[in-house]
Amino acid sequence: MASRADNIASNLSFGNFAKATELKQRIWFTIGALIVFRFLSFVPLPGVNPQVLAELYDRTASGGVLDMFNAFSGGSLERMSLIALGVMPYITASIVVQMASALHPALAALKKEGASGRQKLNQYTRYGTVLLCIIQGYAIAVGLEALSGQSGLQAVVNPGYMFRIVAVINLVGGTMFLLWLGEQITSRGIGNGVSLIIMAGIVAAFPGFFTNLFEGGRTGDISSFIIVGFLVMMVALILLISFMERAQRRLTIQYPKRATQRGMMQAERSYLPLKINTAGVIPPIFASSLLLLPLTITQFAGTSISTDSSAFTVLQTLNQYLAHGQPIYMALYAIGIIFFCFFYTAVVFNPEETADNLKKNGGSIPGIRPGKRTADYLEYVLTRITVVGALYLTLVCVLPEYMIAQTGLPLVLGGTSLLIVVNVTVDTISQIQSHLLALQYGDLIKKAKLKGRMR
Repeated sequence: MASRADNIASNLSFGNFAKATELKQRIWFTIGALIVFRFLSFVPLPGVNPQVLAELYDRTASGGVLDMFNAFSGGSLERMSLIALGVMPYITASIVVQMASALHPALAALKKEGASGRQKLNQYTRYGTVLLCIIQGYAIAVGLEALSGQSGLQAVVNPGYMFRIVAVINLVGGTMFLLWLGEQITSRGIGNGVSLIIMAGIVAAFPGFFTNLFEGGRTGDISSFIIVGFLVMMVALILLISFMERAQRRLTIQYPKRATQRGMMQAERSYLPLKINTAGVIPPIFASSLLLLPLTITQFAGTSISTDSSAFTVLQTLNQYLAHGQPIYMALYAIGIIFFCFFYTAVVFNPEETADNLKKNGGSIPGIRPGKRTADYLEYVLTRITVVGALYLTLVCVLPEYMIAQTGLPLVLGGTSLLIVVNVTVDTISQIQSHLLALQYGDLIKKAKLKGRMR
């Protein structure tokens, strides 16, 4: 059932958009910040040869974990730009801090302190981001020094410790600048800044993908039936994601009766919304990263592992069975998504803490005793809806993998990319609706004051 806010939002008139001066300024600021992000993705790292890097990336990093991270950064990793690391170190650090705050008592106490505790956790996340950037940046710099193209040219013009220091400083600075840019978008623009930066990197690859798709149809390399089927599948998945990401299980919360202005006793009721997909896009990212790890190790190991060794044989066998489109890969991918759905949901939602907060505020679920019974009931309901959310995520992520494996299309429009793009788009549109709703309420208040003065 739609809530009152949803009904009001559905009746919003976008004709008021012309009056929303602040909203238009926020949108233009967001667009300008994303343009800056796209420009930076083409600025190469000092001391590297871009032509050699393009050749090496196609030969060594295609299909591995770096391929997925490259898609999230809008091709910055492939071009080895100043923002090659993107915002993935920040995402990784925030996930680690979030998990640690659910498991470590000291961090859990900080989380309960309110704004000051969240500020300290944000500082820890930033420290972790810088540490990860330094480690990843140094590993990338060392790896670049060992690479050379087929023409014999080195990927690094002047290798050495000076190049490593310069590369680490530039990569750390690029990631921290993206974080600052994301904060500016969140505070002065519209939508979540970091999420919009990731979405912009993914969307940047869409024009090239669709151009190659229709060009393949024109030349006959791809049949028209496959193109139509792929487009229909994408539209169906987008509609499914839009529906499921807004789906909630609302639990009725009843509070004690309170006296009203007329002296009547009235009980207050509210709802505790539980999202069907509480874990978000984390399970597919974790599952795909673990499955692509053997391929990434093989790519970076290169000739350092002897072809006659048992380690090389094991890695080659794993790469054959865990290649995209293989039955074992898709089965393990589905199992990994389901496992991380339950694991991450258990980390981000604590039924006992929620039950204690309800008990302290005098709230209770009708028919359920406060305290442990409420916590058990919340865990029971959350487990049931997580099953639905895990099956939904598995369908959204595995179906494009199967379609891409059967048709040979590139992995641009994967399930994870679609989840991120649709989620961020829905969230941004919701914020735009909130601004328009606030403007509409402001007009109503002004009209009510004018009528009051006229009387």
